[in-house]
Amino acid sequence: MNLGVMINVHEGISFTEKFRDARDMGLSSCQLSIWSPALYTDETAAAINRAKEETGLEVSLLWAGYTGPCEWNFTAGPDTIGLVPLAFRGMRLEQLAAASVFAEKIGVRDIATHVGFIPENPSDENYRSLIAALRYLCNIYKSRGQNFLFETGQETPVTVLRAIEDIGTGNAYINFDTANLILYGKGNAADAVRVFGKYVRNTHIKDGFYPTDGKNLGREVKVGEGLADLPKVISLLQECGYTGPYTIEREISGEQQKKDIAETIVYLKSILHA
Repeated sequence: MNLGVMINVHEGISFTEKFRDARDMGLSSCQLSIWSPALYTDETAAAINRAKEETGLEVSLLWAGYTGPCEWNFTAGPDTIGLVPLAFRGMRLEQLAAASVFAEKIGVRDIATHVGFIPENPSDENYRSLIAALRYLCNIYKSRGQNFLFETGQETPVTVLRAIEDIGTGNAYINFDTANLILYGKGNAADAVRVFGKYVRNTHIKDGFYPTDGKNLGREVKVGEGLADLPKVISLLQECGYTGPYTIEREISGEQQKKDIAETIVYLKSILHA
């Protein structure tokens, strides 16, 4: 079992301390979420590499953020999140290209991000230009032996599947967030695996409920308390041949986050042993 956790990177973080905490919980891997491209420094890379060597924790994926506004809702979200908004696309492409350089320094092959609310109509001009931009980015990653992963959420399962097919570079995959499809009202987590399961290379094990109004996302909850049906999701992933990490993400902070992650580890082990 490759169980992991999402670690959010900020200025002043002790990677060794965070990695040791993960190892003490019995985890073997982590994803690093770096929202600020300003942290893609040689000093940060060296600190990560030291922590990896000292603890033996694998970094399975770099979750790459970007600058500019991001509003996590259904009203301003389409105009602010990811590479879909033309106003931010050029700047964010440069930042995601910089993530590739940084990922190489820390020995990570998979890089994920939120692309945004991808148009569902393949004839939409913004869809066509977005695919061209993603193809350009994927080719940069390919030159370094890396993969680009869509973080699921704002797109329907069919839309992200079509985008991967249309990019056509052979290194576009999915970081499957088991709650985001529900939180955004885009699909059932288990059924989504039937659509794009063969492209899943990493996960965010998370849970939640559907939206209850037309402006705001649904509510995230501790794994096992929402609608994600993790036993079914994991069974279907295994049927697809998935052997990658089960990376836990809990989008709260403090002691409750640690408690929920610990309980999720026990829950996941019970499913995987079964």
